[in-house]
Amino acid sequence: MNTKWSTIGWGAVALICSSFLSTVQAQTPKLSDPEIASVAVTANQVDIDYAGIALKKSHSADIRNFAQTMQRDHQSVINQAVALVKKLHVTPQDNTVSQSLKKQEAQTAKMLKSKTGRAFDQAYIENEVNYHQAVIQTVKDVLIPQAQNGELKSLLEKVLPILQEHLQHAENIANQFRS
Repeated sequence: MNTKWSTIGWGAVALICSSFLSTVQAQTPKLSDPEIASVAVTANQVDIDYAGIALKKSHSADIRNFAQTMQRDHQSVINQAVALVKKLHVTPQDNTVSQSLKKQEAQTAKMLKSKTGRAFDQAYIENEVNYHQAVIQTVKDVLIPQAQNGELKSLLEKVLPILQEHLQHAENIANQFRS
């Protein structure tokens, strides 16, 4: 294994994810509930898309199982969010945060698709660690505090422990690839 390349690869993943978090924190945009709903759906869809790449490229049982969990859990959150916005007769509104997520997804997907084998597995799981850290921070510091609707706030609070569990799972797998 080329340690220098691995370090550079992980650094790129961290940079992409921290760029998203820095953008959100630096701007700390005031978001309406429809905009928060858009961010929630977009963030979950991004991770579903990353998992889809992993399921196509990885041969690691740990990575594949993790990716399947990401698809299942994040689709469940999307389903809950969609049901809530329908119930509330709200249409999610695109905004700078959801646009930033989409932009970062395109860059990360390109990077992930360029890798194969163990290098892919390492890049994917490091991305998952960094992505979940960024999303957890955004949910805690931006989305929950700004949510006006009690049901929306409750959904975000309910999802937070799931995201934290995903982060712990990703960190455990990442540690296997770091040694």
